[in-house]
Parts: sequence; structure tokens; C-alpha cells
Amino acid sequence: MSLREAQFGVGVCVSHARFGYRGVVIDVDPVFDGTDEWYDKMAKTRPPKDRPWYHVLVHDAVHMTYVAERNLEPDDSHEPIRHPMLEEYLHDFDGERYRTRCAMN
Repeated sequence: MSLREAQFGVGVCVSHARFGYRGVVIDVDPVFDGTDEWYDKMAKTRPPKDRPWYHVLVHDAVHMTYVAERNLEPDDSHEPIRHPMLEEYLHDFDGERYRTRCAMN
């Protein structure tokens, strides 16, 4: 699978479909890139490992999450994301997405 098949790209604002938080994508893995132990503990709904997974900075938080594509949807709020690490990765928010500062991979 290529990153072209990923629904969301770096800099895109998203919402978690189940938990409702907003965030911004800072990296995309074409398939799950964690350990089986993490998946068993954290991925309770058993999302597919062979689809894209996203590193997301969470709005109004200090952490980031690792989320399966099926749990994300576009964030239509057009509001910027507030996160202390945002400027390390992204800049220039246009109401829908941010531009990247540097390549992650």
C-alpha cells in the first residue's frame, strides 16, 4: 500500500469518530507500525493493521495519538489546532490544513 492510498495527509485536520477529539496529522504509516502488545492493549475495536495509521497531535492536549484510518474523519470546524509541539512540524494554517516544516520519514 502506498501513502497515496491514505485518506489523510500530513497537515490535515481530523476528528476521532469514536472519541470526538480534534487533531492534526503529522505522519502517516501505510500500515500499522506498532507492537502486537500495544495493539492488543490499545486497539480495542481491532482496526485493520493493513490500512494506514496516523500520528495525530491532539487539540488542547500535550500528547499525540496513533490512530487507525477507520477511526478518523475530516474536521470541518476550520479552527486551528492548539498543541505545544505544533510549530515543530507544521505552520501556515489555511482553515483546512497546515503546511509541513520538514519531512517526517
